[in-house]
Amino acid sequence: MNKARIRMGMIGGAEGAFIGAVHRIAARLDGLIDLVAGSFSSDPARSQSTATMLGIDPARCYDTYQDMFQEEAKLADNQRIDFVVIVTPNHLHFPIAKLAIESGFHVLSDKPATLNLQEARALQTLINSSDCLYGLTHTYTGYPMVKEARYRIAQGQLGAIRKVVVEYSQGWLATQEDEAGKQAQWRLDATKAGISCCIADIGVHAANLVEYVSGLAIEALCADLNHVVPGRTLDDDGTVLLRFDNGCKGVLLASQIALGEENNLNLRIYGDKGSLEWSQMEPNSLWLKSHNAPTTLLRAGVALQSEAARNALRTPAGHPEGYLEAFANIYVNFTKLIEAKKAGRAVNNHQFDVPGIEDAIRGMAFIENAVEASSKNTKWHTFKLDER
Repeated sequence: MNKARIRMGMIGGAEGAFIGAVHRIAARLDGLIDLVAGSFSSDPARSQSTATMLGIDPARCYDTYQDMFQEEAKLADNQRIDFVVIVTPNHLHFPIAKLAIESGFHVLSDKPATLNLQEARALQTLINSSDCLYGLTHTYTGYPMVKEARYRIAQGQLGAIRKVVVEYSQGWLATQEDEAGKQAQWRLDATKAGISCCIADIGVHAANLVEYVSGLAIEALCADLNHVVPGRTLDDDGTVLLRFDNGCKGVLLASQIALGEENNLNLRIYGDKGSLEWSQMEPNSLWLKSHNAPTTLLRAGVALQSEAARNALRTPAGHPEGYLEAFANIYVNFTKLIEAKKAGRAVNNHQFDVPGIEDAIRGMAFIENAVEASSKNTKWHTFKLDER
């Protein structure tokens, strides 16, 4: 007998929305999930048009997310959605996630988790008092070679970590003309994006990647955020100095005005035995370096030591996998988490390598700490996890 697929609902992501389409591709890549319901737009006609395009039963395309949770909760357990994915602008993440959990549905959310840290803390309280699961799509943790890098550091192959450098450069908001698109408009609007544009959009990915791979936690920072293009009130560029809980230092560069850059995310981690380097533009490669041995190029699918990395691969060596597959790995692991929960097992996100509410809290804290530190003249600021 064929195993029943996990049933997904989607809030946001109407036809033409970049990230909604990416989520749908990632969710169906491994044949484990069916998209069966949604409220894809605040415009009911556009939402129905999207449902028609996707082949979704018109009766399960809802005018509002409130309607969706109310009606889906009435369905039998083998019909209703198992989880909802949230792919809306930031200001809607919390109210949707809150109502989903209160209605008994698991949640997978685009990042950042909420509009501010206060909402993230409230969401954490709600999750901890419920029986619902929560995941966050920090996509770059899904790459096989990122998982391999994490494993090798955890095994001590780099020794004690001394220095971390992470850079995330884009050029898609380099001019005022780039503000015309819907994706740009809401990210530059504080009522929808929150207190930050660049740091909240891509800087938080870089911070999450550093902590995920290194196993270290940011404990202090010094930030210089800028709004370079005239007329903007939110940052479109930033530099953040980092201090980690083992005493080592690092630097995080994030920019959306780096003209000519595409999606250039690079990570370099230096230890007292060796170093490694990974780039999202060449995601199937991981460089290992030493001062007294030849530099080694590790390739996806060839003699990987990490079981998590091997499990994240779908094709033999030499057949490139990239962003969509990494995104799909988040979905695969979240699906396994749901299935384990259905089987009555005690589960947590760490067991299945799924970014969760703790990552959400640290992400929102990073954004707020960086913005606050940038407004001060003093150098180092303790990384605070409490609400401001």
